[in-house]
Amino acid sequence: MGGGRSGEGRGGRARIGDLRAAAGSGPREPPSCRAMATAFSSDGETALRRQLGPAAAPRGDLDSFYEMGRAAAFVREGGFCKIALQFPDELLADAVAVATQMEAATGAEVYVLGDTTYGSCCVDEVAAEHAGAEAVLHYGPACLSPCRKLPVLHIFGKQPMDVRCCAEAFRELYPDRESRVVVLSDVVYAHAMGELEQQLSPDYPNIVFSRVVCGDPPGPALPGDVRQFGRQFPVEAPGGLQDCAMFYVGAEGLALTSFMLTWNCCPFSSFDPATNCGRRETFNVNRALMRRLYLVERARDAQVVGILVGTLGVAGYLTVLQHLRELLRWAGKRSYTLAVGKPNPAKLANFLEVDIFVLVACAQNSLLDSSEFYRPVVTPYELELACNPGREWTGNYLTDFRDLLPGACAHVELPAAVHVEEAVPDISLITGEMRALHCRDPPAPQLPPSTALACRDQTQALAQISPAASFLESRSWRGLEQQLGQTPVAKAVQGRRGIAIAYEDEGRKQP
Repeated sequence: MGGGRSGEGRGGRARIGDLRAAAGSGPREPPSCRAMATAFSSDGETALRRQLGPAAAPRGDLDSFYEMGRAAAFVREGGFCKIALQFPDELLADAVAVATQMEAATGAEVYVLGDTTYGSCCVDEVAAEHAGAEAVLHYGPACLSPCRKLPVLHIFGKQPMDVRCCAEAFRELYPDRESRVVVLSDVVYAHAMGELEQQLSPDYPNIVFSRVVCGDPPGPALPGDVRQFGRQFPVEAPGGLQDCAMFYVGAEGLALTSFMLTWNCCPFSSFDPATNCGRRETFNVNRALMRRLYLVERARDAQVVGILVGTLGVAGYLTVLQHLRELLRWAGKRSYTLAVGKPNPAKLANFLEVDIFVLVACAQNSLLDSSEFYRPVVTPYELELACNPGREWTGNYLTDFRDLLPGACAHVELPAAVHVEEAVPDISLITGEMRALHCRDPPAPQLPPSTALACRDQTQALAQISPAASFLESRSWRGLEQQLGQTPVAKAVQGRRGIAIAYEDEGRKQP
């Protein structure tokens, strides 16, 4: 099952029979006894053990928490013969029990996705297709981004919540009963919003509760309706959303950060059901926006941009990739499209020729903190602010890349191409140097003859095509010499066996 972690590579999967065998039927050891797990079976295994946290105990209320009846009805009504169950790390302890019940209730062939290709909040259609699944049951927190291919049922898991305590915290934060407040919640607490509404609505006539919508909501939006982040709610305030306050039920995390940046004109408060504490959010939105706008200026200075594919399941990701390529071509910048799984500093440091990266991911995962990265990572919206002169900063921040596509609410066409002599130069706010504004597609480079890769006298022609070749040309060290035809041919011999700290042909050291 891929180790049960959200891994870097392709999604792992396991049949339910294999999972039962792996789980074993004997008594469970205490977490302290199972804290160390071996990765190898050789004599050097003790030096390569990795520390693991204590395993979570399975739940006893599976039917209620995982809505087993609704999930089984979804599978039977769809006529699915093979399904995939996707769990986040914190719920993997229940995977065997849930999959066993689903297989018994539906007769379908059940696979558990033990690894996720990207973020666990997104439906991993890639791993599901590897197993040949016809549908996916996604458990736990979700970004609610619409999928491209497979039918999906979201089961958030009914996390416990003290509704009475939440209502008291709300009354303390909003003593004015005429306050206009929009109540948002993490999806794992959506089941309790109905009861919370019953307690607060009689005292607060202007309170509005958002509704969770999985995928694209049907039909056109009504006037005054807001549809974002898988939530839908009406706004009846005279000044629109900016006259409303936001009350978020859930823990601090990426979802709350996205809400606060997107609706940065609204004051936020929150209630964490895990601690039963309510507070006014003091997240400095202006400071965060200043940081993001600084990255926009870095994108304006960049000449080579790496487009990071951060999702393969969200609808429209191929369209936005093409949109970004055209945008960069129009701005006179060179681009690479990179699929590296979950980005981290070590992976992206391999592309030194890239000046900046743009991450195409779901709304929750697109705001990547790149302070530890060798090069900054921006969002598609920030790249548009940098490269599209027709898009101006209005104070509204966009995290959903689908809003930028043609036909969307925030799409802005590229201006018509103009001649070079009409281009307006500007000054970089970072380097202080003057840069020219590219207002038309750069001419397509002419491909060199096929011998350009082998002939040293045509290296410059190759460098004009590839930013990587140009960067390599400027480096003092370019790798090992090939020395073709100079190295004598030697007969292959058997090498050492084992691991580096204990090869089989080495004598054991006496303690």
